[in-house]
Amino acid sequence: MSKASEEAQKQLDRIVALGYPDVADMSAAAFRALARPLIRALEDSDLGTQILLVPTRELVSLESLIARTSINRMAGFTTMPPRDIASFLPQDGFEPPEGPFYLVVEPHTGTCYINREPDVARKLIDSDERLPLTLEEGLAIATQHPEWLLEKNGFNLLGSRSADGRVPSIWMSQNAPRLGAVWPNSRHTWLGNAFCVSRRGVSLFH
Repeated sequence: MSKASEEAQKQLDRIVALGYPDVADMSAAAFRALARPLIRALEDSDLGTQILLVPTRELVSLESLIARTSINRMAGFTTMPPRDIASFLPQDGFEPPEGPFYLVVEPHTGTCYINREPDVARKLIDSDERLPLTLEEGLAIATQHPEWLLEKNGFNLLGSRSADGRVPSIWMSQNAPRLGAVWPNSRHTWLGNAFCVSRRGVSLFH
């Protein structure tokens, strides 16, 4: 196995242990089988370990995922109703690749864009030829790397937006990960604007 396939397998093991197959309403074996083509494709990849395995919202509904994150045994939470969470959709150009799982390459919490209004940060990310993360991808960071919220910063997820213009955010609150939202013209000293270098679906490895 390559470093990338080992990392993806480790991340798959983690979300299975956290009960993602139950969210998807399937057995653990069936859930793992959906990720197998992507992990197998990674065996000949030189991507390394700076990747993030992301299940799409068609596979797992997003509303319950923040509660499956934790830091120091403090479970993540949100005060937003499920319908509100589901309303944050990927913006044009940032839709996920095909398949129940895909990869984010070189995810970052966007420390270099901290304390920037989302609309301003979006222009900076574009000019730097980077891609803003979506809500699904931010939840994957909080799940796989919750310590980043402590060691780095909370973050806005500019790749997703609701119909009223808000963008989702994840940060530390009450010693736990919290999912919330901010307005596009607001700035917060504790929020970066998360980004990645690319997204890769299974077809891009053939």
